[in-house]
Amino acid sequence: MGKIKQIENMGTSRFDIADYLDSKEMIAEYLNTVLEEGDNADIINAIGHIAKAIGMTKISEETGLSRPSLYKALSDGAKPQLRQ
Repeated sequence: MGKIKQIENMGTSRFDIADYLDSKEMIAEYLNTVLEEGDNADIINAIGHIAKAIGMTKISEETGLSRPSLYKALSDGAKPQLRQ
């Protein structure tokens, strides 16, 4: 059995930052850190993590954007743009 399969069988789970963004203060601290230290891709990823933490359904309802559109805009490699 390969090492990856052995690790998977240990019952470990993947780290997901969204699981720890459980308050407005944590979200603000995370976003501020990424804005100070990250690049554009990091910022897009952070917004995706925050949206996941809040809930894509809630974000969808509040913005009027469909959930699939949000997932697409916030996926790895996405390059969302703001239009006026």
